[in-house]
Amino acid sequence: MKVLSTITTLAIATVGSCQSISKVNDFSGTPTKLGMYVYVPPNLKTPAPIIVAVHHCQGSAQGYSTESHYMPLASQHGFILIYPNSKSGGGCFDVASDATLKHNGGGDSQTIVNMVKYAVDKYGGDANRTFVTGTSSGAMMTNVLLGAYPDVFKAGSVYSGVPDGCFAVPGSTATQDPPGWNNQCANGQTTKTAQAWGDQVRSYFPDYTGPRPRVQVWHGTADGTLRYPNYQETLKQWSNVLGLTTSKDTPNTPQSGYTQTIYGDGTATTAQLVGYSAQGVGHSVPVHEPQDLAFFGIA
Repeated sequence: MKVLSTITTLAIATVGSCQSISKVNDFSGTPTKLGMYVYVPPNLKTPAPIIVAVHHCQGSAQGYSTESHYMPLASQHGFILIYPNSKSGGGCFDVASDATLKHNGGGDSQTIVNMVKYAVDKYGGDANRTFVTGTSSGAMMTNVLLGAYPDVFKAGSVYSGVPDGCFAVPGSTATQDPPGWNNQCANGQTTKTAQAWGDQVRSYFPDYTGPRPRVQVWHGTADGTLRYPNYQETLKQWSNVLGLTTSKDTPNTPQSGYTQTIYGDGTATTAQLVGYSAQGVGHSVPVHEPQDLAFFGIA
């Protein structure tokens, strides 16, 4: 029995070690030539939910696929993972140009949306259950995608980012390398009213009148890269976009040192907007995959 148990354990370990992402060579990468990597598990649901996971600066699709731990969960629950890969030398995504901030503007955000469309067409992805998450530069892109493409994404989880449009740099282009960088925003020195932040989001897709994505926001109080004031500014922004005026705090949730804030009605898994402030955590907050899947309604 011990030998059989050992063989079984080795088999499971081997399957786990084989989990890896693959580059999609026939994805055109338009309009900004980002790389598209995917993990499509064999037990795919029909149609399959899609999670886009966007890496940080000095990162890569391959690196983020192992830093985060979504792949085993994709195998368990049958969803598609898309990992965009930045084209810039420093590994950052463009969240500064008008092209990326605006709906169908021709920037990195539109390229990522085209990856979603590819996954729907080629892998049987569910266009009505598409979600996005990311860390740092990827978190900023998550907010950009939620703002410019509310018709594509149903919810997002933002790890240590800034409000949508906060990183805008006048004159920045979708093709420059490195992408534009906004020191004032990064240092937490850009503050606006909730109404002003909300108007900014709405300006990026002015003709849109449909439902807005649900948003989950994570940030560490000791963040020295995208400083902590960006957390409250992000919550102000989405509370206005989602029309939420009340909130409730719960300390030490989902773990010690984290304060959960739920806006409006609902629970951590059903509310329109949920924030997590991580006391003493720097840049960036570790990915909380179970909370993400619960928030997305996948698990």
